[in-house]
Amino acid sequence: MTTTPRPADTTLGELRAGGWRSRSVKEELRANLLAAIGVGEPFLPGILGYEETVLPQLENAILAGQDVILLGERGQAKSRIARSLVGLLDPWLPYVAGTELHDDPFHPVSPLARRIVAEQGDATPIGWWAAEDRYSEKLSTPDISIADLIGEVDPVKVAEGRYLSDELTIHYGLLPRTHRGIFSLNELPDLAERIQVGLLNVMEERDVQVRGYRVRLELDLFVIASANPEDYTSRGRIITPLKDRFGAQIRTHYPEEPATEIAIMEAESVTFGGADADLPVQVPGFMKEIVAELSQLARRSSEVSQRSGVSVRVTIANHETLGAAALKRAVRLGEPSAAPRISDLPAVVASTAGKIELETLGDETREDRVVEKLVARAVVNVFNRHFALSELVPLIERFEDDGLDAEVGELVPARVHGELADAVPELRAAIARLDAGESAAGIASATEFVLEGLHLNRRLNKERRAGRIRYAR
Repeated sequence: MTTTPRPADTTLGELRAGGWRSRSVKEELRANLLAAIGVGEPFLPGILGYEETVLPQLENAILAGQDVILLGERGQAKSRIARSLVGLLDPWLPYVAGTELHDDPFHPVSPLARRIVAEQGDATPIGWWAAEDRYSEKLSTPDISIADLIGEVDPVKVAEGRYLSDELTIHYGLLPRTHRGIFSLNELPDLAERIQVGLLNVMEERDVQVRGYRVRLELDLFVIASANPEDYTSRGRIITPLKDRFGAQIRTHYPEEPATEIAIMEAESVTFGGADADLPVQVPGFMKEIVAELSQLARRSSEVSQRSGVSVRVTIANHETLGAAALKRAVRLGEPSAAPRISDLPAVVASTAGKIELETLGDETREDRVVEKLVARAVVNVFNRHFALSELVPLIERFEDDGLDAEVGELVPARVHGELADAVPELRAAIARLDAGESAAGIASATEFVLEGLHLNRRLNKERRAGRIRYAR
């Protein structure tokens, strides 16, 4: 909710005397964006990874006064971008009190508002509309009707004695009720063609027909729509005249760098307070890198359908899942802190498999196996960014020459990992190069990362048994 105090003007006369100037919603967005640019304020803070691609294009569209369509796969912040534009609206907007369309007091468009202003003049009562209430959003579905978007004859008003030809008999839909605001239409291609025609009329001709009655509505709207690129460009499900009405077509994308994916993951992951707040969950940087790398690899995998995309929600869910697995273990073992380990990674199968679509389905291609292969590739890629195998030769020789074996795993207390690191200085030296921290949980996480990296690089053998993992030559 806006924290700017609500203006004190209560009548049209007071509003006029105060010097308030009427302007369209596109003029308002444009002026406020220019003001923000002038003082160096960030455009749409919280939208990460689009600073050099999407956001400059969106700025240009707003400054040009153009309606916008965002093309992108799921999980590319299209809806968040639309909702964030509310921040460019004035905190409060005056309107003719008691009107459904929140009419501009200086330029009313509805019959009711025009009548009120004509009868009461400067005594016309003024209401104030908060910025966050000037945004409407609709998910396109095949069952949407003209009544939902535009309006319908209200039988109650007809029963009160009005004629059907009277505009006051209309119950307005979502579009007219967003007059002087931002209207967002998600998944535009799913809108039936006859409804698209109605939307076209509102955007261009500013008139609609309800039950055969032509109603002139000079609606003032900024329209931002979203669509999947395949639906928008390949299936021909959007009428060409409607495409032509959107001034800017902006292509969104997934995070191009793992660092951006990590920043989004950290910002969006759910955190909890309460009883478990005293048990901190530390996620070392290399584990965050693995989670981000997993999503990046899935977006390039030939086994994963790239048409439906791999949402950033996969990354967020996997981060949350690893934190939950670490917390569960710490509580079970009575440890003072928690940190995800390599042995926790099988848990992300559940939070990944349901969010990706495979190119082929059947017994020969199981989702869990695809995810497991991607996880292994993610671990080895991150490990090889942190270490060169030549740097770990002394540690490898301890396993080869001294017959060292290491037992770690999901159910092994962090204390045991720490004792292993203390007993093997070469392992301790490798751990010191990671951002594991000094906690026992962090040391345990780093220990498993180093050992798994050596295994995936075929320097150590690995044996699983009952919640424990044994590494040896």
